[in-house]
Amino acid sequence: MSGHTPTEQQLHRLSTFVFSPAPSCELLDWLAKLDELKLQEFLALLDQHHLLLRVLVPLEAAAFAEGLAGVAGRLRAAIATERERIRLALESLANICEQLESNGCPVVVIKTLEHWPDFGSDLDLFAAGDERQVFALLRRNFHARSTLRSLGDHLSRKRSFRLPGLLTPAEVHVNRLGQAGEHVQLGKRILARRQPISVQGYVFQIAALEERVLLTSLERIYRHLYFRICDILNLAGVLRSGQVDFAALRKVAEQNGIWPGVASCLKIAREYIASHGGARLTLPGEVDAAASLELGMLFERDGLWHFPVLPQGARLYAWELAHAIRRGDVAASARLSLLPPLASMASLAYAVTGHSGRVW
Repeated sequence: MSGHTPTEQQLHRLSTFVFSPAPSCELLDWLAKLDELKLQEFLALLDQHHLLLRVLVPLEAAAFAEGLAGVAGRLRAAIATERERIRLALESLANICEQLESNGCPVVVIKTLEHWPDFGSDLDLFAAGDERQVFALLRRNFHARSTLRSLGDHLSRKRSFRLPGLLTPAEVHVNRLGQAGEHVQLGKRILARRQPISVQGYVFQIAALEERVLLTSLERIYRHLYFRICDILNLAGVLRSGQVDFAALRKVAEQNGIWPGVASCLKIAREYIASHGGARLTLPGEVDAAASLELGMLFERDGLWHFPVLPQGARLYAWELAHAIRRGDVAASARLSLLPPLASMASLAYAVTGHSGRVW
């Protein structure tokens, strides 16, 4: 995380703006010098990290106050475009949730609303019920069109859909969570402990605080193996609420064989925030003791903070697999055993084509 490349420098500049109480002058001065191409690249980076509104709204206000009318106008246009996308996405999300619930398929909105006032790149849902019924409902009631499903999608029991007139796709997990669909009981817990939240006049069911930490850890540590700035910012909000039951969090994580990954996720978030001028988060001692990843391991690739697959990522996977075998969970063990060959295929695909979407 040395910040030597232009992208790394932008990530550090963004992170300092997001986490430290320092004024926005430095970022605003830098932004005012960008030509249109560089500005669009900056906006794309913000979008990639789900930070468009959380960064642009205060910057637009600062630009207006400083008399930088041209800069303020460019930012205002980007803000308006994003807010319209979110408005349409929220409406569709509310309709989908209502239809699933009324047809006996309880649903939780996962990850998507945690970025508020920003919004996720898709409508991310976890639903219980018959998989065919859930997917048929989306096709019938919303004219949703399935996108190409990767091998990993089949394994994890999720499917993505394009909705007419909507830029934001829907991603639906049914009954299972995890990269291999290995977590069934965790999904049941999330549904049992879901909580209502009101957003722009709509009421959604979201995961409880502890489950939000678990879901972020599954997504970042066990699926994508990279962090976005928004993931760390969202975790900071959860932890600073002072309402996380760490004993319960650890118990559930250990029951599912992912406590080292959860602890790593929390530790990296704390270290990242402190390294960019933010107030240091307080975590229980057992978090540091269990964590196997360090902030210094992160490296930038494609605008994101990755951590090494070998040996760190492989160790966390091996821990989860060994736990499933010890508890006699044959289904989870079998599913997890398919990940190494899939990971090898994904790595080969990335080396040849530059992406691994057909596999992962």
